Amino acid sequence: MFNLILFGPPGSGKGTQSEKLISTYGLKHLSTGDLLRSEIASKTDLGLKAKSFMDAGQLVPDAVVIGMVDAAISANKGVNGFLFDGFPRTKAQAEALDALMQSHATEIHVVLALDVPEEELIQRMIGRAKTSGRSDDADPEVQKKRIAVYRNETLAVADHYKMFNKVVHINGLGTIHEIFSSLCKEIDARK
Repeated sequence: MFNLILFGPPGSGKGTQSEKLISTYGLKHLSTGDLLRSEIASKTDLGLKAKSFMDAGQLVPDAVVIGMVDAAISANKGVNGFLFDGFPRTKAQAEALDALMQSHATEIHVVLALDVPEEELIQRMIGRAKTSGRSDDADPEVQKKRIAVYRNETLAVADHYKMFNKVVHINGLGTIHEIFSSLCKEIDARK
């Protein structure tokens, strides 16, 4: 089983590249946003807990999110591996994920970090707003705040995995195919 985290700020191309990697390597996509929506729609115990926090305007606690990830891993034992997208977002979540993976006799093998300059990220998100219908993508000030949150909170995840020599920086500029080829080269070197 080969497990990776696709990492990068909003607008770095994670969604586009995730789809291609999942298709090429037969990985199971684990997005905590998708897991939350699925668990809530299925009215599972974890989904009902998550909904109660969300309805109160609170963040879903890490323990609930990790429980959902655990359930997803347990339900997909036969896959080639997992691609984590949008998770972990904090060092505490990364540590919890490592412990969870260890309990399943596996690990995170690589963190592929898409590096894109801030101005390019903002332009991509503004462009995405024209086709996605996400009005929040059209506001450069909103984008700057998202990028600041990423820098202040989420970059700690990369620092955590750097301690284990698992982070590889990928140039996020270029064509979709060029970036994908760079990602594949790093995955193939570790499989």
